[in-house]
Amino acid sequence: MSASESATTPPGSGPPASPGLRRGWVLALAVVSGFMLMLDVTAVNVALPSLRDDLDGSFTDMQWVIDSYTLTLAVFLLTAGSLADRLGRKRVFLVGFLLFTLASLLCGLAWDMTSLNVARAFQGIGGAVLFAVGPILIGQEYHGLERGKALGIFAGGSGMGIALGPMIGGAITDSTSWRWIFLVNVPLGIAAVLLGNRYAREWRDTRARSIDWLGLVVFSAALAMLVFAILRGESDGWGSARIIGLFAGSVILLAVFARIEAVRKDRAMLDLSLFRVRSFNGLATVSLLLTAAAMGAIFLMLAYMQNELGHSAWDTGLRSMPLYVAMLITGGVAGVLTARTSPRHLMVCAGVGVSAGLLLMAPFLEGDSDWTALIIPMTVLGLGFGFYNPTRAAMAISVVEPRKTGMSNGMSETFQQVGMVLGIAVMGAVYEARVSEHFGQSAVAERLGESAHDLGELVAVGQAGTVFESLPGGTAAAASEAASAAVASGLGDVMAVGGIAAAVGTLAAIVLIRRRDMYESTPEDLALFEDQRATPAPDSSLAS
Repeated sequence: MSASESATTPPGSGPPASPGLRRGWVLALAVVSGFMLMLDVTAVNVALPSLRDDLDGSFTDMQWVIDSYTLTLAVFLLTAGSLADRLGRKRVFLVGFLLFTLASLLCGLAWDMTSLNVARAFQGIGGAVLFAVGPILIGQEYHGLERGKALGIFAGGSGMGIALGPMIGGAITDSTSWRWIFLVNVPLGIAAVLLGNRYAREWRDTRARSIDWLGLVVFSAALAMLVFAILRGESDGWGSARIIGLFAGSVILLAVFARIEAVRKDRAMLDLSLFRVRSFNGLATVSLLLTAAAMGAIFLMLAYMQNELGHSAWDTGLRSMPLYVAMLITGGVAGVLTARTSPRHLMVCAGVGVSAGLLLMAPFLEGDSDWTALIIPMTVLGLGFGFYNPTRAAMAISVVEPRKTGMSNGMSETFQQVGMVLGIAVMGAVYEARVSEHFGQSAVAERLGESAHDLGELVAVGQAGTVFESLPGGTAAAASEAASAAVASGLGDVMAVGGIAAAVGTLAAIVLIRRRDMYESTPEDLALFEDQRATPAPDSSLAS
């Protein structure tokens, strides 16, 4: 690939700083932002019971604490990336960090569930900006082998946020208050904004004629309907009128969005020619399927250790360390290899590892298994998924010319985020159905009669303990044993489904991803990122 960058503004910077110091701070800011984002996904889950009691929330309120953040995070990734290319990546990143910080403050000061959930929605918008633009800032500062290493570090920071979230959330909730899960972001965010303003360099594309407001609104509405349908599909029923209507509306709006972008051409927020690049389609497919399989599996494994094995959030975090240590190891390896080998090879390694780790789960799990049965599958899964994250970021940056990397990374991360939501929702639904079915087929189910079905559903969500206590002694023991066996079998079944999805993603990587689609930066491209003063950013009020 090649492109002329003659119409692109060179970046500027704040007061002069040595290149090594500047790049180090930019990488640190991106890593901290990724860590904070993932921390706020997993740490809040642990605090939900305390939060519910403090703010007198309902079950629906609790769902929205998670969904409002997840929804806006997914919806605004492409928007954030496209706006960063147009308005300036440094500017958009700092505004996003400021929004995330202010929203965190409002979450910590929330006086009722409505105020909390509104603040969480704005926190998700800020998070989308950080997630979409952070890797692009790294791509500006690092090139070749150094870029791969830096992206590996960035991926490791996000992984540690997932790993440590339950532990940190549990420790904060137990020692102080759930509010500090959010308030701790405030001093970190303020420091990050000040440091980013000092060290990050500005860059924008002056070819972009205006902001595509119509496309922005239509795409955001379409994706919001899609993600909300996935989030509510299990509770409302996948065949319910509301869910079908949301899916149908999303498809219609996406078709409208494609037509708008085709008409607007160079003014569009999404360059549809991106989907004519074979490797980008491969990246999108792999991002969707591998993230769905891996994140759905991680969610269920953590729930299994807490609900079935009875470990605390802190102990669960410690016991999941083999997964995250493995991710850190192969993430570093992948970071080094992204500049030396084809991304196809790295994505195949990722897919094979994720698929093998999930398919290994069933042979190791039995009704009386303890957490050690998960060590080998977790480690293999972590080794595979560690290859994915830095490779995805490197591909998203390299598959287009530099002036479009914000758009490309935003679109790639949209597929990734939708994959995460889809994996957790679908694999969770399959898990509950299979556990309920296995329990219904057990010998004790005949003794329980018609109540066996309802009890099986309680077993699937980890809430059957109190019911078992009310059963006669012999029946209670048999029911508890059958429940453990059903949970192990159901978990093995759903991991096999995830393993198959990951295998399909691996095939997509083999068929679609190729090294010759990667854009090779020219000396002129690299000169764009020399330490120069920025030209004025465009007027954000430009009409569409």
